[in-house]
Amino acid sequence: MSRYTGPTTRLNRRFGMAIFPANKAFERRTYPPGQHGPNFRRKVSDFGLGLLEKQKLRIMYGLTEKQFRNLFQKAKRMQGVTGENFLTLLETRLDNIVYRLGFTKTRQAARQFVNHGHLLVNGKKVDIPSYQVSVGDEIGVREKTSSRQVATRNLEDSQYHSSPAWVEVRPDSLQGTVSRLPQPDELEQSINVQLVVEYYSR
Repeated sequence: MSRYTGPTTRLNRRFGMAIFPANKAFERRTYPPGQHGPNFRRKVSDFGLGLLEKQKLRIMYGLTEKQFRNLFQKAKRMQGVTGENFLTLLETRLDNIVYRLGFTKTRQAARQFVNHGHLLVNGKKVDIPSYQVSVGDEIGVREKTSSRQVATRNLEDSQYHSSPAWVEVRPDSLQGTVSRLPQPDELEQSINVQLVVEYYSR
């Protein structure tokens, strides 16, 4: 399945949570879309629950099905808890780090920001959103006026999100560092990742 580019509020209503930044339309109508949305009731199987959680997580981070599955297989080969490894790999993608640092308002915008070559990692231009960032890596915005204007404007807009404790942001120089890997309680809590693990283990 290709990456989703349709209406974001529709998906928020479908999943009953803010997969994408919530707006007033979602706040008014938190039930599923369609004429039967307010009274929609359906029993979901265990397989269906796993599929639902998998879709939520995949769309939240903006990956294609193939990218998502490959990253899961990589997490499965690592030592430790597969679910935590998987979420850590998702969190340390370059596009997500750019979003966490506050250089963009959404992960979709972060992916575009990276694709357009606005980022440096350890002083070198990187335009691959899936690039895995390591602890100690320096992420900075290039010295192009257009690049710095976008990042500065987003950093000044504090209504969106604050950066997590495992990244260090230096707004004055438009740079940031991954100071450590996120702890289990700092990973995405709105998704039951164990159901995702069980889904791929069938």
